[in-house]
Amino acid sequence: SSSRDSYLYFTEMMRALGYPRLISMENFRTPNFTLVAEILIWLVKRYEPQMDIPSDVDTETDRIFFIKAVAQFMATKAHIKVNTKRLYQADGYAVKEMLKITSVLYSAMKTKEMASGDKVEEDNSKFKFDLGSKIADLKAARQLASEITSKGASLYDLLGKEVDLREMRTAAISRPLEINETEKALRAAIKEVLESVDKTKDMLNNVSSDETSLESKMEKKKQELERNQKRLQTLQSVRPAFMDEYEKIEEDLQKQYETYVEKFRNLSFLEQQLEDYHRLEQERFEETENTLRMMQHKLREEERRLMRSGAKDEDSDMDIPEDEGSDSDMEDRRPSKPRPTRNGRGGARLVGNMQGGDSEEVSKGVTMTMTSAEHFIKSLLFRNSNHSLHIK
Repeated sequence: SSSRDSYLYFTEMMRALGYPRLISMENFRTPNFTLVAEILIWLVKRYEPQMDIPSDVDTETDRIFFIKAVAQFMATKAHIKVNTKRLYQADGYAVKEMLKITSVLYSAMKTKEMASGDKVEEDNSKFKFDLGSKIADLKAARQLASEITSKGASLYDLLGKEVDLREMRTAAISRPLEINETEKALRAAIKEVLESVDKTKDMLNNVSSDETSLESKMEKKKQELERNQKRLQTLQSVRPAFMDEYEKIEEDLQKQYETYVEKFRNLSFLEQQLEDYHRLEQERFEETENTLRMMQHKLREEERRLMRSGAKDEDSDMDIPEDEGSDSDMEDRRPSKPRPTRNGRGGARLVGNMQGGDSEEVSKGVTMTMTSAEHFIKSLLFRNSNHSLHIK
């Protein structure tokens, strides 16, 4: 809202001051240095019509010089301090800086209208407000005041020394003039002057001799420079003895380097492939080991299950049904004592009955199954261990 008020105040003041162009808020939405420069030149001319401000603002250097000139003029002539950086931005901040100048002009115009008492609307285009001469007089008065102060201080010091100087002056005037002493003093002064002249002549002579020696040295250096340039041209024109061999070796080196780079890339690629292959083999080996462990666990569970089923069959065979008949019948029906057999290799317990029926066949089948499974697991474990050693 404050920036909007600044825009409104600025546009109304410029219209009241008689600016010929219509200014709106949209002119300063984006930086518009051309319009800002035009307004500043018009405001400077309002303060002092004879002021010459450079109006060339095409380049960055010209714009900086223009802004500095306007700021210096406003500071010295109108005692208005403006921010050069904001003026250079040529946007809303520049409007706030230009508002300082237009406010002074607008207030001066209003003061003049109130003093004259003329309430008729005047033509703003004919309004002229020139403060240049008065400001120049004020500056000259300030300079004279500072000079008067310094002169008065020096005069006061000299007047303080007047008492001693008066006595010395009176003594010098009252003393009789002696021709011999005067002549002696003049001769001494003449002698000193002659000595200084001789010294000056000696210095001039030394300067001439130094000039001659320097010229000779410069000539020698020029000749030496010419010789060195000729030698350099000769060396540049002569081809070195081993230059052909050097160029050939350099070409071979370039080829060898290209070959080296290609082989190095291939080696890096193959190493990466080998590493990926080893990683895959390791994963397969671990997967196989896990599978074998699961198979072994399942076989053990199957063995325990078969053992439990065999034990149950043995218990069922050992159970004898009782009869209420005679003792002879009981003796005839009593089964013989079972004879357990053990397979030393499989470690399974075989249980039989009197008839030698299915339980013996089941036990033999279990023993054979367990033996073949153990052989299969051992062969797989041995093969995988050899494979893992080969990978490592």
